Amino acid sequence: MEIAAECEHRMEPVLVTPSQPTPAHTLYLSNLDDQCLLRFSVEYLFRYYPLAGRLGPGDDGKLVVDCNAEGALFGEGFLPGLTADEFLRWSATPHESWRKLLRGGSKPQSLIGVPPLVVQVTRLGCGGTILCTAISHCLCDGIGAAQFLHAWARVARFEAADHHVAPFHDRCVLRPRCPPRVAFEHPEYVTNSVPSGGDPAATPSLFFGPLAPVSLTFTGAHVQRHRCVQWLEDCTSFEALAAHVWRAWVRSLGPPSDLRVKLLFTVDIRRRVNPGLPEGYYGNGFVLACAKSTAGQLAAPSGEHHAARLVRAAKEMIDDDYVRSTVDLLELRRDAMPDLSASLVISAWTRMGLEDLDIGAGRPVHVGPLTSETYCLFLPVVDDPRGVTALVSVPEAAAERLEDGFLHGLELDDMHDVENDEQ
Repeated sequence: MEIAAECEHRMEPVLVTPSQPTPAHTLYLSNLDDQCLLRFSVEYLFRYYPLAGRLGPGDDGKLVVDCNAEGALFGEGFLPGLTADEFLRWSATPHESWRKLLRGGSKPQSLIGVPPLVVQVTRLGCGGTILCTAISHCLCDGIGAAQFLHAWARVARFEAADHHVAPFHDRCVLRPRCPPRVAFEHPEYVTNSVPSGGDPAATPSLFFGPLAPVSLTFTGAHVQRHRCVQWLEDCTSFEALAAHVWRAWVRSLGPPSDLRVKLLFTVDIRRRVNPGLPEGYYGNGFVLACAKSTAGQLAAPSGEHHAARLVRAAKEMIDDDYVRSTVDLLELRRDAMPDLSASLVISAWTRMGLEDLDIGAGRPVHVGPLTSETYCLFLPVVDDPRGVTALVSVPEAAAERLEDGFLHGLELDDMHDVENDEQ
């Protein structure tokens, strides 16, 4: 849905500074925080004071947070000509015009000196409210951002402080080893080779160009159907759905059958490192897992089982040794970027509890991103705790084929219950 009406800003946005003095120091960012991949804001108080600081260069060229209490940016908007029902009717796929809902939320040329936290509350004509936030990915991953938002919500509801999880600010627990030791191939950072006889100029055009967002909601019953296929009985919901989406994505694009394609997906490392990350750690606590296959193997009739096995194997690779090797790789290659040449990237927002976020006005009726990016998001479904909405952008010519691929193999009237599981 395009927001045709201009969002009215009846006052200039203000910097909200801490109400009490905060520690004045620079905060070290781990290599997982500092990597080039994360130098943007995720667009969606128990003293998260670094969010009132500013990112800046450290002595060794890495980013650090200057905890200077300059404040977070807060703005208010008004859309009197739009109702919540009208917005929800078209909320499945974001539109570029939604950026009007976050003043100051446009992507800056540099993160240096920019408020790492931007908030806008937009009042609708029906009395409803849209809350948009942008938080620097260098400071928080999705779990960390959700931790902050829930802490903020508890304060807004005047809950007792003993219900809060204290934020753990120190990132030194993920310092690189000395000397760094890269012990794995790390295919997530290795560029794909062009298949024999392939045209290196033509192949990437399958994956890039003007993008169209495609969205489909899978109920818990849909996900269970994929888990109950004979070969997938022991799959988690994430593994089964990631395999299904990856395969549909490849088939919609129709690359050469011998082209190696990848699935990159985030894996929470909080309980995978030894010792585990401290409770309340809100920095970037994930690494990318990488499954890879030829396009032909994925498109084959047995491709669903093949893909699910690859997703599981990639996830099981992530242990303490792999995480430490990733941190060391990023120490040696500060400009390292994941290979996106023929890759689908999945980020799951389904275990963060954002659909339960209540800042005093009740639970939200919609949770999603402000814009549709080139990676795939697994979003929570309000009122269906086991459902997942898959949102992914593909070149416009492939959008209809992707919709068909999403629906392939689903029985939409199969509504039996399903047990939840972890990614």
